[in-house]
Amino acid sequence: LTCTEETFAIKAGAQRLAAELGLMLVTPDTSPRGEAVADDPAWDMGQAASFYLDATQQPWAANFRMRTWLIDELPRLIAAHFSADMARQGITGHSMGGHGALTLALKHPGVFRSVSAFAPIVAPTQVPWGQKALPAYLGDDPAAHAAHDACALIDGGAKVAELLVDQGEADAFLAEQLRPELLEVACAHASIPLTLRRHAGYDHGYWFVQSFVADHLHWHEARLNG
Repeated sequence: LTCTEETFAIKAGAQRLAAELGLMLVTPDTSPRGEAVADDPAWDMGQAASFYLDATQQPWAANFRMRTWLIDELPRLIAAHFSADMARQGITGHSMGGHGALTLALKHPGVFRSVSAFAPIVAPTQVPWGQKALPAYLGDDPAAHAAHDACALIDGGAKVAELLVDQGEADAFLAEQLRPELLEVACAHASIPLTLRRHAGYDHGYWFVQSFVADHLHWHEARLNG
């Protein structure tokens, strides 16, 4: 939420290690952009707050097609213009981007060989951010909302091989919006191996991401090259 395609590239400090590990980093934007694209005056809706889904409701449906962009269109562009091995893709994200990483991997099994997240929104149907955004983008059907909720997807049988999640214990959004304990329960019931690391003193910001991004790059490299 509130970020752009530049945020991770500028703030995470990931490029040097990614180069050493032979990883290509792709940092897409957090929503469609432009004067003709629908927006909302609130910081947690509209541009920079896409929730990585294909919207069905107006005024969002025309442009907010982030699932299609990330799963179908962007990979084709990468494959056409770079020497990337598209059979070896991983996905990660921070906060709303962590929500996107988890749900896209769960909804599209086999596309991503590795999945991780920093302070993700794991159950948007149960927290205020999601309870605001999902009806606005998808309408009032609870099943449509559940299809973009990592915990609900896991409860419904969706699987990934394993997950790495880091969470700061001093995160101001932890108790109300993030609720990693719900993911812990869902993964335990589904027998999905989850490495959930809680870090005392760390908040929601990019110093937190920067502190642990090397661990995530090594996690992905081991699974993409394994």
